[in-house]
Amino acid sequence: MNNKPYDDSKITKNLDKIKHKILVLSGKGGVGKSTVSVNIALALSEKGYNVGLLDSDLHGPTIPKMLGMEEDKPEPTEAGFNPVPLSPNLKVMSIGFLLQDKDSPVIWRGPLKMGAIKQFIGDCNWGELDYLIIDLPPGTGDEPLSIAQIIPKSDGAIIVTTPQDVALVSVRKSINFVKKMNMPVVGIVENMSGFKCPHCGKSLDIFKTGGGLKASKDFDVPLLGKVPLDINIVKTGDSGEPFVFKNKGSDAAKSFVEIVENIEKIVNKKEVK
Repeated sequence: MNNKPYDDSKITKNLDKIKHKILVLSGKGGVGKSTVSVNIALALSEKGYNVGLLDSDLHGPTIPKMLGMEEDKPEPTEAGFNPVPLSPNLKVMSIGFLLQDKDSPVIWRGPLKMGAIKQFIGDCNWGELDYLIIDLPPGTGDEPLSIAQIIPKSDGAIIVTTPQDVALVSVRKSINFVKKMNMPVVGIVENMSGFKCPHCGKSLDIFKTGGGLKASKDFDVPLLGKVPLDINIVKTGDSGEPFVFKNKGSDAAKSFVEIVENIEKIVNKKEVK
């Protein structure tokens, strides 16, 4: 990464080849935003779409670990570099691929971060994509602001939350941030929404319930779906195995499929029920 003026025409050229650009963000950490980003991208690719997944969390990139790609590197070309393929129709890019050591911190201020994100979009050979899913770090700081400025005509943002009131305080800030950036809100995903006991089958609302629905009603934005707690999400994330591929019959995997179906409806201007 460098500080030289960047040729923004390369960004425009690449973005013109991508049909749908969707940001995934949260007002606070620990709500499972990267888990949602990864599994939305996986579920879209499973449906046959050509998908790019951009991990724009420069200080805490976790997507290479979650997908078992920590040892992978992007391929350099004369025209830039190729993102790392996970499957024939899913490509991934992350600062995590470029660090000499996975424990190395990225200690950058705003201008360097803006330059890096521009290169991830403009110098990365994404090719023709149906969807580019952009995983953002928590909050409303440099990276979300940079992406909003670099991609002013995105399909919008998905806000990830957990059901409790404390998380919803941050959700409201995220929604207002997105609206101030003149971006649409694609919808809200309520993560960690209930836990089904494996012994008795009873559902327990560990983090309360209904918070995502309340926020969607308060701000008149769609509730895309609710993802229940599932220990296999943790296990597959730690082991680098795609959850929605490995656990297709689970309630959580079905929730991600429902979320993707609602995303399809919204970007194609159809009503979500």
